Amino acid sequence: MHHVAWRVPDDATQLGVRERVSDAHRRPTEVIDRFWFKSVYFLEPGGVLFEIATDGPGFAVDEDLAALGDKLVLPPWLESRRPEIEAQLPPLHQAKTNKSDWADQTD
Repeated sequence: MHHVAWRVPDDATQLGVRERVSDAHRRPTEVIDRFWFKSVYFLEPGGVLFEIATDGPGFAVDEDLAALGDKLVLPPWLESRRPEIEAQLPPLHQAKTNKSDWADQTD
């Protein structure tokens, strides 16, 4: 396992959690913009890396909800490396699903 991610609804909640982590002397990172969400990382006392990630802006910020998962989408700063990244990935075979069911889910 690399890390455990915890979800928060917004930036304000994330900053509040970050402050509590800092007050507990756990040395959280600064807020890191991951394009689809923002992250803060810290090591918990047992040595596990925890991530506090915001819900937004969300994975639909750069593609239609109905198309999520149809293709590899990279954040802007990795787009120039697309050929290199794709060359390292194994072929993926998609199962047929009813994606319209996903559009109604908010959690």
